[in-house]
Amino acid sequence: MFFGLTIEKLLLIGLIAAFVIGPERLPRYAESLATVTKRVREWLSTARSRVKDEMGDDFADVDWKTLDPRQYDPRRIIREALLDDAPLTAAGAVGGAQVPPGPPLRPPVQPFQPGDVAPFDSEAT
Repeated sequence: MFFGLTIEKLLLIGLIAAFVIGPERLPRYAESLATVTKRVREWLSTARSRVKDEMGDDFADVDWKTLDPRQYDPRRIIREALLDDAPLTAAGAVGGAQVPPGPPLRPPVQPFQPGDVAPFDSEAT
């Protein structure tokens, strides 16, 4: 349930509310609760249809479950990002995982010799 409310807690809250409101006013409050619930449902359906109309056909194709932020594990994302830049070991593995055959991850690094000019990009800054 929402906010840690279970069925038992909701029944207890309803029972206490029935005692506090009293039998004379309870039908009136139940009717107003039903009216509010109907208005909220109408408002939500109107909002949903307006979003569909304004966003067009692209809205129907969106798989909202893939965009759920709860499915992302920051530790896994960081681990994968760090492993992408890890150098190859002698066995051809990155952090214990096998690297598929193909081109090397980075071009080999050539150390600077005395007198060499460092690379410079005039448009970088």
